[in-house]
Amino acid sequence: VQLVESGGGLVQPGGSLRLSCAASGFTFSSYAMSWYRQVPGKERELVAIITSAGDSSYHADSVKGRFTISRDNAKNTVILQMNSLKPEDTAVYYCNAMRGGRPRFDSWGQGTQVTVSS
Repeated sequence: VQLVESGGGLVQPGGSLRLSCAASGFTFSSYAMSWYRQVPGKERELVAIITSAGDSSYHADSVKGRFTISRDNAKNTVILQMNSLKPEDTAVYYCNAMRGGRPRFDSWGQGTQVTVSS
């Protein structure tokens, strides 16, 4: 299994970023997919989930209305579009498959750093 996140960077408050996660080694279209984020010293936080077919999604209250999760099953890719970014969005962002409401794979990718600062 490989989960490769990309698209992070440094952005000013109010800016936008588009994160991408390329998945391989499992049947991508069979799994709900998620984005999590983590800051040093804190537990990993669930940001968003999308169903296997991409027909329904959940977004944490902290990002609702600003972030949008989507997926492309033909490309084994899950996207997180992040708009109106705030300094508190600064974190390392990770993706994972989901099963039973929990991350499917114990091995996470390297993540992608998002820093929101002026």
